[in-house]
Amino acid sequence: MTQQRDDTYSSEFPAREDRYHAERNFGWFTAEPEVPEQPAAPAEPGYTLPEVPEVGWDPLPSSRRTWISRLVLLGILVAQALLTLRLGNSAFEDEALYLYAGHLQLHHLNGGAPLPDSFAAYFSGSPLLYPPLAAAADAYFGLAGARALSLAFMLGATALLYMMTRRLFNERVALVAAGCFAVTQSTLFMGALATYDAMALFLIALAAWLAVRTARRGWWLSTLTLPPVLLLAVAVKYASLMYAPVVVALACLAAVPYHAWRSLLRLFLIPAVAVGGAYAALRLTGSDILAGLQSTTTGRATGHGVRTEMLRDCVEWGGLLFALALLGTVLYARKGRMNEAPTLQAVRVPRRLWRVLMGLLLTGTALLAPAYQIWIHESVSLHKHIGYGLLFAAPMAALGITRVVGSHFRHPQLGILAWVTMLVLGMVQSTSLYHAWPNSDQLISTLNRQLVPDGHYLVEANSVPRYYLRKQVGFGQWTSTYTITYQNKDKKLLTGEAGFQAALTDSYFDVVVFDRTVTGALDDKLTKQLRTEGKYRLLVSIPYRNSYGNGFYQVWIPVKKNAAPQQ
Repeated sequence: MTQQRDDTYSSEFPAREDRYHAERNFGWFTAEPEVPEQPAAPAEPGYTLPEVPEVGWDPLPSSRRTWISRLVLLGILVAQALLTLRLGNSAFEDEALYLYAGHLQLHHLNGGAPLPDSFAAYFSGSPLLYPPLAAAADAYFGLAGARALSLAFMLGATALLYMMTRRLFNERVALVAAGCFAVTQSTLFMGALATYDAMALFLIALAAWLAVRTARRGWWLSTLTLPPVLLLAVAVKYASLMYAPVVVALACLAAVPYHAWRSLLRLFLIPAVAVGGAYAALRLTGSDILAGLQSTTTGRATGHGVRTEMLRDCVEWGGLLFALALLGTVLYARKGRMNEAPTLQAVRVPRRLWRVLMGLLLTGTALLAPAYQIWIHESVSLHKHIGYGLLFAAPMAALGITRVVGSHFRHPQLGILAWVTMLVLGMVQSTSLYHAWPNSDQLISTLNRQLVPDGHYLVEANSVPRYYLRKQVGFGQWTSTYTITYQNKDKKLLTGEAGFQAALTDSYFDVVVFDRTVTGALDDKLTKQLRTEGKYRLLVSIPYRNSYGNGFYQVWIPVKKNAAPQQ
């Protein structure tokens, strides 16, 4: 029995059936014939997968993306604050010097006595700006308050770095840049130190952000906003002058995609306005500022640092971030974007020349401070100054990390490895540097019990006890082992080693403290004299430990003096 083939529709629709076969036979077919709707079957229980979009993220701005980025940035800032606050020690010599000068400035401004010293002649920044501000915080909250002010400045610098990088590249690179900069040793160290550096770096970061923020606007806006910030940064710390040309070049380069050759006007107008403002400021403040600028920055004497050791230190402190910045510069020059999102194909990519110049500018800035200080053999504060350049190199390092991670986070383990390495290095190095000076709490307690009215005190590095005991002892009662001018019983003025020896012979000092950290050779000679003459006796030898080993403070008092009991 032959089975009948059922390939026709119901005879209820003859006209439609004929048209269907006719169109199919003559090649006119464009669609299936209409079929009467059948009642839908009840849906079976189960899970239906949604359609997969073309890309995993939308590159267009959105409120959700903005809030997520802000939360991630907040987490980075909290981590930076916690890593900074874990550092603890007594006041460093520079901290004590600046805070003490700030208290004297505030006292003078409130109608007190004139300043006993010309701090402007040898300070590395204007004594009228940061010292009074930090001293005000110290007056209300102590040393912790002054250090908290530095932490606030460093957190602000990290936030400004994020904002600048987001405008130059994108949010992902900006977050990575902030994360890298937040864990470097210089960032953590400066955030825990009450010195000029944190405030100066914040102002440099502010100027760099303004340079990028005003790129789309006319030249007049950057000309009005950048010079005051740059002048303030240089006044706070004279070494900031090294980075002023970088900010001006960044302002010009960031404006090129929007204003072409007209952006070159910024190269001339911004410095011209800044120079005019600097001239007016110097006319108001006097020549002491110029003397301080020359002695501490432009005309700094050649130091005694070993270049190979300084180069090794630079590699340890910033070598990884700099290497990543070099990688980012090369990869950015080769390819403008990773093309993760097809919707970005129509967006114009900066030209290769612009990308090369931007990468070289940001990455090369990291070499300025190390190259200059290695050239003059000056290792002082190199661990801090290297952080100024890392601020500019961080965006290119972040770009290098994002390119290595790849599109759609293809290799996240590589980025995690790089960041964790920087985190560990930053924590270890900042801890070591923050304990490079001894804790002086026990020494201050001992000195406090030996104070006498109108007494005289010889302390090798007297800035620390002078700061802690400023309410009990006046400025002129302290003498350090750096220099002395002493008038002996014959009314003869003696200086240097002869002056110290004559003062000890006459029992001029009520307390003498040596620690052999700065003037070791002189300490040995004077200690031998104290033992030989017998006019002083060793009150106590206070042990201490720093990152370089063990040592001790030797506290001497006159034999005739009745010492307070030691606790």
